[in-house]
Amino acid sequence: MTLRAAILSLHTSPLSQPGVGDSGGMNVYVREMAAALAHAGTECRVYVRRWRDDLPPEVAVEPGVVVVHVDAGPVELDKGRLAGVADEFADGVLADFQRCGRPDVIHANYWLSGVAGHRVKHAVDVPLVATFHTLARVKSAAGDAESERRAQAEAEVIGCADVIVSSCEPEAQQLQHYYGAPPDRIELAAPGVEHALFSPGDQAGARAAVGLGQGPVLLFVGRIQPLKRPLVAVEAMGLLARKDARLLVVGGPSGADGEAEHKRLEDRICALGLADQVTLVPPRPHHLLSTYYRAADVVLVPSRSESFGLVALEAAACGTPVVAAPVGGLRSVVDHGRTGFLVEDATPEGFAAQTAALIDNPLLCAEMAMDASQRARSFSWAAMARALGESYRRARSRVPVDCS
Repeated sequence: MTLRAAILSLHTSPLSQPGVGDSGGMNVYVREMAAALAHAGTECRVYVRRWRDDLPPEVAVEPGVVVVHVDAGPVELDKGRLAGVADEFADGVLADFQRCGRPDVIHANYWLSGVAGHRVKHAVDVPLVATFHTLARVKSAAGDAESERRAQAEAEVIGCADVIVSSCEPEAQQLQHYYGAPPDRIELAAPGVEHALFSPGDQAGARAAVGLGQGPVLLFVGRIQPLKRPLVAVEAMGLLARKDARLLVVGGPSGADGEAEHKRLEDRICALGLADQVTLVPPRPHHLLSTYYRAADVVLVPSRSESFGLVALEAAACGTPVVAAPVGGLRSVVDHGRTGFLVEDATPEGFAAQTAALIDNPLLCAEMAMDASQRARSFSWAAMARALGESYRRARSRVPVDCS
């Protein structure tokens, strides 16, 4: 029987370019997840908040995937105020159900969608599946201030979700430790990578395509915000003291502190005398990132927290070793000493030392590149869709969780 899934993504759209504003890995996740589910036979309507006046009511992305634009608050609304339109968003989703029929399952992505999905679940008596992507209490523990309102909202959604989807075992442990999530309702479904796009290729050709020449190339890909710690990548570059090395930082300012972080990055590059070696690259369309991954010798992922780490997986799929902080899902993606390194102290000094161990040893770098691409082959969106499809069916067969 064909399943019908309502996928909620209130604050960010799969049609937006990752790396711009609040768009990031979650955009890729929702887009690829919906496409893979559709290919496996699940019809998906993806509900997002209208963020521009000229957007059509809905967009047919491909057979089985439709993006629905829901009116909820002014189109230009700061992310910090989106919680205030969750009920309006839920109303829009429910109105679409009346027009197009009730789905078999609701899959909410991120806590804001979870708040709306919680209300929708009780309105139509449909199982709620929740994926959080990031968690307030995990981010707070890592040093990023998050509101207690968000943490409490997450706890309420977790308390009523029929299935809680975790990307990896470390995230499942965090859900239990910080929120008391029932283990029997947590199900693992690891994100994948599009291997037709992200695969090993000619490094010299990739470098020519992005305007690079000889010498070691380091790469940071991500939104410019304190959580992602791009400054650590720049500091590590300075500590290498390699005049022949280059660092590319691909991404744009994001969040309330994004512009300030971007300015700090520019100032630090100048202070370290790295203006000729570090290039700040505006966000690139997702499919073009593969060229940057192939051009690099090492990809740096110094984030304070990551529920999974798609950048690390995409880099590995392209045959590029990753040097990463040992947080969240990065522990699952990076096989320390085999496909890259996990820097236990996560300092610029630690990142510089592990990066030097790779670029100073081309044979080790080549061995890790092969192992990284091979390991990445085990991650696919099709496998994720199979796992989610099974989770959806189990959710429908169980007695619904009642939080009243």
